[in-house]
Amino acid sequence: MNTVEIIRKKRDGKNLEENEIDFLISSYTKNKIPDYQFSAFLMAAFLNGMNKEETSSLTKAMLYSGKVINLKSIPGVKIDKHSTGGVGDKTSLILAPIAAAAGINVPMISGRGLGHSGGTLDKLESIPGFRTDLNLADYKRVIKKCGAVLIGQTKDIAPADKLIYSLRDVTATVESIPLITASIMSKKLAEGIDGLVLDVKTGSGAFMKKLEDAEMLAQSLLDTAKSFDKKVIAFITDMNQPLGNYIGNWLEVYESIKVLQGEVKGDLLELSKTLSGAMIFLGGKASSIEEGKEISQELIDNGKAFEKFLEIVKLQGGNVKLIEQPEKYPKAKVVDKVISKEDGYIKSIDNFKIGMAALELGAGRKTKEDKIDFKAGIIFKKKIGDFVKKGEIIAEMYSSSEAKSKNVKSIFYSFLEFSKEKVTIPELIKDIIN
Repeated sequence: MNTVEIIRKKRDGKNLEENEIDFLISSYTKNKIPDYQFSAFLMAAFLNGMNKEETSSLTKAMLYSGKVINLKSIPGVKIDKHSTGGVGDKTSLILAPIAAAAGINVPMISGRGLGHSGGTLDKLESIPGFRTDLNLADYKRVIKKCGAVLIGQTKDIAPADKLIYSLRDVTATVESIPLITASIMSKKLAEGIDGLVLDVKTGSGAFMKKLEDAEMLAQSLLDTAKSFDKKVIAFITDMNQPLGNYIGNWLEVYESIKVLQGEVKGDLLELSKTLSGAMIFLGGKASSIEEGKEISQELIDNGKAFEKFLEIVKLQGGNVKLIEQPEKYPKAKVVDKVISKEDGYIKSIDNFKIGMAALELGAGRKTKEDKIDFKAGIIFKKKIGDFVKKGEIIAEMYSSSEAKSKNVKSIFYSFLEFSKEKVTIPELIKDIIN
């Protein structure tokens, strides 16, 4: 194999063979190809695209650059969910215990916050003692015992992805659907799953802001999953406003607890039930997604979903008492309120800026070295379509810094658009692809 010839071939818009892609990934992972050559390949793939077969081959090469977890010793079907991320997206914390309580094994390898988008691992680690760094033996032990486990990517899982992602980040090649697909699917397929539910976000708070881009990514992920004989369903969902009302790590855990206890309704509950319903359906415990949703609601109503969450937290070292009594969690030092300056309906929310505001308050990282303030974040009191009176509280901000809170408050109101006329509420689920 000749690296230069493979790069030239892709540069000229030709399709690569599986063995050529294998060679590139294997050689780069083993440090036999320098960054500058692999960067050239990434840019060629970014500009000229990759077809279904190439994307599948790239995913396979990245998948087998490390270990593929074998869960055959654990009885039952293994189904996971992947979301492309957004503001207030905490569904993993809700649907994992629901699906596990329904008899589905949920082996979940999650990520940290990325830019304006919060990360499942950071949310879980806001629970004192909760371990997301389990080794593979403990990963299997926990899922065997309670049916669900939520950890971070280990050095053994798709190591090629870690190397390639960091290079994509500095070579302006992140926004490539084939490269995104291979990155996501190589990690998900390494979990040992039989099926996958995809939640691809679109809107102002999503990475795929245009609906057509979200649909293209969903189709690419779905095609790749099917090429590995995995059961798969993709949902295109709205991210034009925060999901639920709470943004920030512990705040989102708190809201998830309240959903699992049956105390919170609305878009967060609806989407969580839809996704867990699809997992229950793919796992063969329901004859349809709708029946899966009904089972999900039953498991919330009878308390079994919340009991399962307590079990997961306990097995992964978390403080169960704080889950049972979340009001005892330490409070943020600074609480500030955003007050409406006018009467009107909330017409739109710049959800990206809301996510960045939560980050500025301390709920996310600006650099890899930054330490997250688990108590920081925002509670939205209103949603798109709600009527707000002048002087009414729109949102509450939580932080450890008065300066940070003051800075965010000074611009927060500009993130919202009001209307004197009634406003159409955004459709939560925009499409289902299966």
